[in-house]
Amino acid sequence: MISVDLHIHSCLSPCGDDNMTPFDLVGMSLLNGVELIALTDHNTAKNCPAAKAAADAYGIGFIPGLEVTTSEDIHCVCLFPDIDKALAFDKLIEEHLPPIPNDTAIFGNQIIMSSDGSTEQFPTLLITGCDISIMDLPAIVKKYDGICYPAHVDRESNGLLAILGMWPEDLDVTAAEVRFELPDAVPKHLKILQASDAHRMESLPEGGYPLPLKSADFEGLKDYICGIHI
Repeated sequence: MISVDLHIHSCLSPCGDDNMTPFDLVGMSLLNGVELIALTDHNTAKNCPAAKAAADAYGIGFIPGLEVTTSEDIHCVCLFPDIDKALAFDKLIEEHLPPIPNDTAIFGNQIIMSSDGSTEQFPTLLITGCDISIMDLPAIVKKYDGICYPAHVDRESNGLLAILGMWPEDLDVTAAEVRFELPDAVPKHLKILQASDAHRMESLPEGGYPLPLKSADFEGLKDYICGIHI
């Protein structure tokens, strides 16, 4: 078993605490005994390079990703094999977001951090929905060699079941994420992943969530979820 947490937000998410710097969240995950993490900020992967540098320095497995908000306002975790593919997908999502400026006084800071510690504010509000639907997103993610699945399907806000009222039969995913409990409506053949969805340090889990992965990296996770090596 490998201890994982595949849904973590940094200070780039406006609802994330400013203390959730890439370096610090990676370090805290290591202290908590987690072996593999994914950074999944709202609609962006721009803090993944700094988090990857921190993970390499600490010796912890890291997967770059995003939590995409679809046109239906459903959250989906999207994970990628490397930084380049994550940032290429990030660019695509940015092009599909509405051009609404972020008001830091209302929504919070959106802090991009580089590996050397320098910072800048991302100007466009990241917590809006893009114009890509839940039905189209999996095929788009696959073009970047990634995997995606609905996030926190047991949650009322931004959860697939709460918004659609049912699980679409032709939704092309092989996994689903739950925060606490597995709803009966989730198809039985899916791999079920649990994650913290942490937005602040105290929400990072001690011990993480065990998964029977062959390796603490994207290939190990994709093999478990899809039975496919890239």
